[in-house]
Amino acid sequence: MRIRKELWFGFGLMALILLPTLVFTPWTNLTNGNLGLIMLGLVVVTIMLGFPTAFTLMGMGVFFGWLAYRSVNPDLAVAQILDLMVQRAYSVMSNDVLIAVPLFVFMGYLVERANLIEKLFKSLHLAMARVPGSLAVATIVTCAIFATATGIVGAVVTLMGLLAFPAMLRAGYSVQVSAGAITAGGCLGILIPPSVLLIVYGATAGVSVVQLYAGAFFPGIMLAGLYVGYVVVLAKWKPHLMPPLPESERHVPLPPTAAELSKQGRNALTGLFRALSGAPGVNKSAVYGQLVVSLLPAMTVAVLLGITFLGATSPVAKVDTSGLVEAGGSLAADVQETSEGVIGGLAEPVEESGLQEPPAEGSKADAGIAKEPVTAPKPAAEKKPAKAAKAPAAPAAPEAERLPVPLWYWIVLAISFAAIALLYYLWSWERLEIFKMLLTSFFPLSVMIIAVLGSIVFGLATPTEAAAVGAFGGFLLAGAYRYIAALRGPSGTAIATTLRDLGGIVKESSFLTAKTTAMVCWLFVGSSIFSAAFALLGGQEIIERWVLSLGLTTIQFMLLAQFIIFILGWPLEWTEIIVIFMPIFIPLLVKFNVDPLFFGLLVALNLQTAFLSPPVAMAAFYLKGVAPSHVTLNQIFAGMLPFMGIQVVALALLYIFPGIGLWLPHILYK
Repeated sequence: MRIRKELWFGFGLMALILLPTLVFTPWTNLTNGNLGLIMLGLVVVTIMLGFPTAFTLMGMGVFFGWLAYRSVNPDLAVAQILDLMVQRAYSVMSNDVLIAVPLFVFMGYLVERANLIEKLFKSLHLAMARVPGSLAVATIVTCAIFATATGIVGAVVTLMGLLAFPAMLRAGYSVQVSAGAITAGGCLGILIPPSVLLIVYGATAGVSVVQLYAGAFFPGIMLAGLYVGYVVVLAKWKPHLMPPLPESERHVPLPPTAAELSKQGRNALTGLFRALSGAPGVNKSAVYGQLVVSLLPAMTVAVLLGITFLGATSPVAKVDTSGLVEAGGSLAADVQETSEGVIGGLAEPVEESGLQEPPAEGSKADAGIAKEPVTAPKPAAEKKPAKAAKAPAAPAAPEAERLPVPLWYWIVLAISFAAIALLYYLWSWERLEIFKMLLTSFFPLSVMIIAVLGSIVFGLATPTEAAAVGAFGGFLLAGAYRYIAALRGPSGTAIATTLRDLGGIVKESSFLTAKTTAMVCWLFVGSSIFSAAFALLGGQEIIERWVLSLGLTTIQFMLLAQFIIFILGWPLEWTEIIVIFMPIFIPLLVKFNVDPLFFGLLVALNLQTAFLSPPVAMAAFYLKGVAPSHVTLNQIFAGMLPFMGIQVVALALLYIFPGIGLWLPHILYK
């Protein structure tokens, strides 16, 4: 019965597309523009019928492109469409941005197999044991952290379905809530960098992937926070859906050293300070080690506050460019305009310009100044040679004074001190052990995440270079954790076992990477051919004229565009929406004065519905593949619907407060 309903739903959507096409198309007087609209409708219908997306796009593009050329010169139509295929395929092959796709995907598959996530989920579960809905909260947080190491939605949902779903069901959690938390959390990889979707959008729209990554950081955190807030509120409101964990599952057994030290007092920090004067049966080196681990949160907060203080009070550098403007004249103004226009128009930082985003304008400015060199006027130099000689040496320029400390810094400082004081007040020996578990599971992953995303966001490397570093880091993590696991086996076989396991991991990851990358690249080739044929037929021009004839304001256009993308997310996947419909929307952004970077962030947030909305809802099928047999697909769909509503709320918040997404790119790159 369920399959029959889904079939009726799919056929109904196809009818909504085909019937208006059949009714409103002037079949007796077909123009190229009409053919373009017919091609667009047929592509959607054929994809919904299950045909391969990439080859459907190529086939439709070649056939309708041939019709467009044939209407002009029938004799050259075949040669022209073949030339178009070659040119479009070569343009995709020469797109440097796409090199980052296989590297990020390879990194994600390696991290997935490094056995980090199981330890991370267990430690987060214990750390949040007293939070309402702790298992669901730990699941969402784990998914958010895992999403920063891999943008592969299927891998995250499948892995968390194996780890978290049985644990939540054993704890008495509702099937719907458990399924919703896993699928929604797993889909965070679509938005949180390093997202493959952002790379594909950047390459399609000509927007800087670096700025997209910086802009998507805070919206991703906001969406994860909304998910966690919903789960906590629901657990307090309806505790029977997510019953609290029993005390037996909250208990962490203490190792022998910690058990001996616990005799110094219930608080771990004060007990360690007492143990410095001597504790029976415990070496002082162990006490010092435990104390350093305990002080790590305070030291981390102190370092962050110091960096924030330096940044908040750093003097504003004043550069006198009057001489350059006078020398360059209108050329200097042109350079300034072009430098401002660069923002958001590049795929990644220019390789030759020191790997910073946006590209430095020094090369253009220097070129303009070189044509009109600045020379000191001779008469002015000859008028007062004596005075110039007798004049004392110019005093060194005084150091710029630091800015006063802003009020917000004192507020952050007070909150940080209060949080640290509360943390150490509750710092029991069990919490110390949980913290050490978090360190061993999250610290290696966090180093890799900071190395990859930090180097991209702060302009130290291009996304491609950072992805290569991340892939190598994932390889090292997989090898290290396999070696640690192999040490538990027979002595002398750890290295051999590690090499054998690592070889299998690399082989399987390489195969899956090649499979995923081939799909993305063929989609780009098909999309490029399809877009060219659509433009040749004048379909883009017809849509632009129709949209502009509606007399929409910018707000109305944005609402219409996001509504269309939201609806398209039901029958189509995000890859198809990006490669087919973004080339239609992007030219309209200029007409309505919309920043392509901001539009891309809205699209990325909106397109998570493609994984959470039935009947496609790939996240539901990933989870169903690893869920117990008694869990039905309808239960998974029902659990995803509240999180879809949260996505709509997040989309509205991002539109009302665009600074959520644009603040970080503006601070870093402008």
